[in-house]
Amino acid sequence: MNLQAICHIPKSNYAYPYKENELHIRLRTAKDDVDQVEIIHGIKYDWKNNERHVMKKILTDEFYDYYQYNIICEDSRIGYYFGLTKGEKKLYYTELGFADKFNDDFAYCYFFQYPYINKVDVHKEPSWVQEAIFYQIFVERFFNGDVKNSPPDLTPWDADPDPKSFYGGDLKGIIDKLDYLKDLGINGIYLTPIFQSPSNHKYDTVNYFEIDNYFGDKEVFGELVQRAHDRGIRIVLDAVFNHCSNLFEPFLDAVEKGRESKYWDWFFIEDYPVKMDPPNYKTFGHVAYMPKLNTANPELKEYLLSAIRYWTTEYNIDGWRLDVSDEIDHLFWRDFRRVVKEINEEAVIIGENWHNALPWLMGDQFDSVMNYQVTKLSQDFFARNEISARSFEKGLSSLLIRYPDQVNEAMLNLLDSHDTERFLYTCQGRKEKLKNAAAFLFGYIGMPCTYYGTEIGMTGNYDPGCRKGFDWNQEHWEMELYQYYKKLISIRKKEKALQYGDITFLSTDSLFVMKREYNKECIYILINQREDVADYNLPKSSFEYNYVKELLSESEWKVEQGTLRIQIPAFTAFYIKLAEK
Repeated sequence: MNLQAICHIPKSNYAYPYKENELHIRLRTAKDDVDQVEIIHGIKYDWKNNERHVMKKILTDEFYDYYQYNIICEDSRIGYYFGLTKGEKKLYYTELGFADKFNDDFAYCYFFQYPYINKVDVHKEPSWVQEAIFYQIFVERFFNGDVKNSPPDLTPWDADPDPKSFYGGDLKGIIDKLDYLKDLGINGIYLTPIFQSPSNHKYDTVNYFEIDNYFGDKEVFGELVQRAHDRGIRIVLDAVFNHCSNLFEPFLDAVEKGRESKYWDWFFIEDYPVKMDPPNYKTFGHVAYMPKLNTANPELKEYLLSAIRYWTTEYNIDGWRLDVSDEIDHLFWRDFRRVVKEINEEAVIIGENWHNALPWLMGDQFDSVMNYQVTKLSQDFFARNEISARSFEKGLSSLLIRYPDQVNEAMLNLLDSHDTERFLYTCQGRKEKLKNAAAFLFGYIGMPCTYYGTEIGMTGNYDPGCRKGFDWNQEHWEMELYQYYKKLISIRKKEKALQYGDITFLSTDSLFVMKREYNKECIYILINQREDVADYNLPKSSFEYNYVKELLSESEWKVEQGTLRIQIPAFTAFYIKLAEK
């Protein structure tokens, strides 16, 4: 056995409480290196009644296999160790390392432990996230519903944007189009920032307690939330706490008064006078008009958390997306979570973190993050055809093992956003590639999110090209793509296996295969990213079935003797549902 590859870390993504009475234990080994992994576990204070179980291999990536066993425990004071078998070789893996023999009478000196599942430590995501289907709206570019609050010198709606273009999209425009969104089938909207700001993107906040004048006012926002809720659609707002606008009054006060300003320590200013070219203060990136906020300052922290209390309480919103969340101190986010969850335990907290976010996702800060890692993999596999189906599968496995199960269930999965080029642009306009990527997204674990207009075939390169005005002229829509999105969303909302099911990968060299299974429901997602037809022999199931249904085309096939060979045309996706006898 390759002992250097074996890994288990207590109280991490390898050992965590899924519920108050359920502990998930994982172990990593080298790929194809062991024949069996067992977990020996028991109550620490009643070790003589310990149990032994075979662990299930749940994921495989390029170098490793990952095993998991879920312990249901009324008494959560758990000790455990592992038994590994390869041929005639047997090893035991404990907190002190590896041994050929193990005396169970002295296990308490050696076993790993989860001392106690404290309720407050269980990472509990909102109960609705596994049924959530999100739609991201860049507010300024969705629809102009009230010309009276439009900025002067508007760019024509169908013109290409530049970084400073204003089109007049507003909150009333979203209200006017709620029926479109309801008909599309989404049940959650993530709005880019709506608070007072001089820019079109609003990521440079001037006042955290006011709606931007060009977007409307608090009355209109309240109406938007209420009308969305009436249609079963949740509203998630974007919070920008890493930085603000250089027109933020506390920053202007610091610029004017220097160290005499009571707001001086709200920022990271090096010296007085304050200079903007180049800035002598910390900023977002190298953008002088976005000074970085010092969230460790108690007065600033209370100001920002007061804004969160206000909008969450007064307008009954359903959660927050957090901009540049990985550059803000962890203590701030712990206090942020406490404030939000005390108001509404069901509010979702989604960080913007483009890389491994485990330190933020252990139950004390975020519920999930925007899953840009899945975006990157999807670009490589579906849009650029740079990796194989098996490589795509391995990449997904590496991502899934990073986080506890309840985090994976709540991840915001996206193909594109206001910070990426449009996925169809990456596909060089080949909508069959986008359709395959969407079929994956709506079959995958987590919350699928569609960037406004992707469903009608909008394209464009990186900012500002990805921020064009939504084309409401249906004659310009890719109607085949639009109807495909509606079908995918309808299937996702109907099939419990796609919402709640376990996930397994079974890809071949020519075909990406993903299985979702929940109780007696099983759906295979088969995606052919190649120019020729792919064959797939449907394997035996854990239950008997005598016909299958392809959910996208609604075709049904009778199964003889429990086997079925399926042919998947080039650049096509199938959702194969097994039907019990």
